[in-house]
Amino acid sequence: MEATIEVSGLRKRYGPTVALDGMTFTVTPGRVTGFVGPNGAGKSTTMRVILGLDSVDEGRALVGGRPYRALRHPLRQVGSLLDASALQPSRTGRNHLLWLAHSQGLGARRVDEVAERVGLTSAIRRKAGGYSLGMRQRLGIAAALLGDPPVLVLDEPVNGMDPEGIRWVRGFLRSLAAEGRAVLVSSHLMSELQDTADHVVIVGRGKVIADVGVAELIEAASGERVTVRTSARTPAMTALARAGATVAVTGADTLTVTGLSGERVVAVLGENAVPFSEVSAHRASLEEAYMELTRDAVEFHAAEGAR
Repeated sequence: MEATIEVSGLRKRYGPTVALDGMTFTVTPGRVTGFVGPNGAGKSTTMRVILGLDSVDEGRALVGGRPYRALRHPLRQVGSLLDASALQPSRTGRNHLLWLAHSQGLGARRVDEVAERVGLTSAIRRKAGGYSLGMRQRLGIAAALLGDPPVLVLDEPVNGMDPEGIRWVRGFLRSLAAEGRAVLVSSHLMSELQDTADHVVIVGRGKVIADVGVAELIEAASGERVTVRTSARTPAMTALARAGATVAVTGADTLTVTGLSGERVVAVLGENAVPFSEVSAHRASLEEAYMELTRDAVEFHAAEGAR
C-alpha cells in the first residue's frame, strides 16, 4: 500500500456553519506533516473525514489511494489517535490493545511489542482508568502502531505529556517518518512542531492557508531584520541610512535595521569605522510565522489586557 493521504476539495456544512471549504492537501511518506490552525479551522473534522468517521458534502479523502471504509484491514494500513480517553477504564491497558489486535487478526505478541516500544511495559497490566493523561496518550500511540501501518494520523499526541514525554514523542515521530511512513500530526504547540515536523499544513476557516516546508516558512517569515549593538549609535544610523537601510532605535545601544542583510550591515559599519559589539539577524519562529498567517482566520479574539 502506498503511504499517502490525499485530501481533495472537502466541503462540509453543519447547518449554516461552514466547517470545510475546499480543504485540499497531500501527506507524503518519509516526513512528519504538522496540521495546525486556530480553533474551528476544520482540523478535527478533516481528520475524522480521513478516518471515515464523518461524511462530506463534496470532495474525497484517500489513504493509500482508497477511502478508509474500503480498507479491508484498516489498522494494518492507517493507525490513528484522535482521543486518548476513548477506552474502557475497567479494562487493563494490555486488554485494551488485545481486543483491537484481535479485530485485525493480530496476536498477543504484537501487543507486547508495541507496549514496549511506547514505554508502557511496566504499566500495561494495570487498569487504564488509573492511567495519567500522558500514559493514555502512550497507550493510544501503541494502538495506532498495532498493525505496523505505513500511515499515521495523530491528533494532539503530546497533550498531557510531561517534558520527558514530549521529548520522547518528538523523537519517536521523527523515527516513524524515517522508516518511510506518512505521519500527519496536529498540535497547538508550535515550538514542538518546529522541532518535529518537516512540513506544515496551516488551515483557517475550513481551507488551506499554507502548505509548505517548515524551514522554508520560517525563512520567509524572518525577512531581513537585523539587530545592531553599538556604542556609536548616531554614526551607525547615519552610515546605515546612507546605505539604504531603514533604522529604528530599540534601546540605549541597540538598533533594528531592515533592508540590508546581516553581512551587508557588518560591511557598512566596517567601511565607516563604526564600532559595534553585536550584529545578529532575526530568525522567526514557527509560532511567529503561524500567527502572522492565521491573523485573519481566528474565530475568537480576546480583548487586550482582559482579566
